[in-house]
Amino acid sequence: MLPYLLMVMVVIFYAGNILVGEALNDLPPLTIAFSRLAVAFLCLVPLAARTAWRSRGLFLHEWKPLLLLTLTGVAFFNTFIYAALQFTSSTNVSVLETLIPALTLALSALVLRERLYALQWSGLALSILGALWVITDGQIFALAQLEWNIGDGIMIGAVASWAVYSLAVTRYLSLFPTFSVLLVMTGLAAVILAPLVVIEWAVLGVPAFSAAEHLPGLIYLGVFPGLLALFFYNRAVQQLGASRASIFLNFLPVATMAGAVLWLDAQLTLPKITGALVVVLGVFITTRAGRRPPLSRSRTHRLAHPSSREGLRETFRPPEEQT
Repeated sequence: MLPYLLMVMVVIFYAGNILVGEALNDLPPLTIAFSRLAVAFLCLVPLAARTAWRSRGLFLHEWKPLLLLTLTGVAFFNTFIYAALQFTSSTNVSVLETLIPALTLALSALVLRERLYALQWSGLALSILGALWVITDGQIFALAQLEWNIGDGIMIGAVASWAVYSLAVTRYLSLFPTFSVLLVMTGLAAVILAPLVVIEWAVLGVPAFSAAEHLPGLIYLGVFPGLLALFFYNRAVQQLGASRASIFLNFLPVATMAGAVLWLDAQLTLPKITGALVVVLGVFITTRAGRRPPLSRSRTHRLAHPSSREGLRETFRPPEEQT
């Protein structure tokens, strides 16, 4: 039950990520992404700095999976979203985000050799239909009239990035201490984005920053989608598997709709309620149809050869984590 609750919180936080990201689109996208990383990093320092330093040998040895996790889940995913929102609407972003579960399921079958059942695909299709019904307020054929632009192409990059990240979490995240890896990933992503921010400022000019106008939104992005949602998603994927966890992302349009109704005085209509119920049904079918996810290749390798990576992790694990 806990991983499902974690995924509900992830959806709520990421719905706020879209709404707040759109509200802050007077700031350049790389500036927004870097600022949220800075907030998340500062929050993590007192929690994980000591453990991360003691585990530095592990991070250096496993730098390839660490870099993959950092680039796909921390550095580029949200950068793509904020960049997309500069050119396209939150509606288009929500439509394209419904592709994440489908792509994750397909990659799980191809890369992780996860066996998927027809009922899972049916539940996925139903949840996507419900999400699109919410987005279009029941006018499903209005999707053909949406205006697509470069922002939608950028959003495709975000979809692919998060699908790859979900698989990388399943395969590699168990190698690292929980909070320490978030700290290292966040700091490394900030280092990667820093020179890109300098280039952005050189091309577009240094943005006019208002503490009253921008700081609350940046703090929200750093603490909730930047830190808590990432932590919750990682835990849920490790317990549910990438395919079953990602299906919850089809709740995003529902959560975004709820946020718009509560805070932006948007109108709640019967088609939106109907679509939300269809999403719930689709997610329920998909999660109940899937069996326990198979062990990732890295975990299977450690079980078969306990003296390999698990032994390495024990070597570098801090004393407080060995007790």
